[in-house]
Amino acid sequence: MSGPAIAPTDTQIEMFPRELQLQRHDPARNMRRYYRMSVERDLFGGASLIREWGRIGARGQRRIEAHLDEGEAVSALLKLARTKRRKGYAG
Repeated sequence: MSGPAIAPTDTQIEMFPRELQLQRHDPARNMRRYYRMSVERDLFGGASLIREWGRIGARGQRRIEAHLDEGEAVSALLKLARTKRRKGYAG
């Protein structure tokens, strides 16, 4: 007997982050920044990568990028996270 069938895409998506919050602190430059990303499904079967960034404690900026599916949006999140970590963000 086997358990309930799970669609392969559901299993794959659960293995990757859908939300990520990074911070960068540099006291010498008086820098305290955050970068927040999340992947959300839309009403039309696609997905959006929501990006928020700014100075910690202040209202930041927000950008929403539309993608064809969640896999594509998660890939964009991971690529952006690598770029931010190279610039000194951690989290």
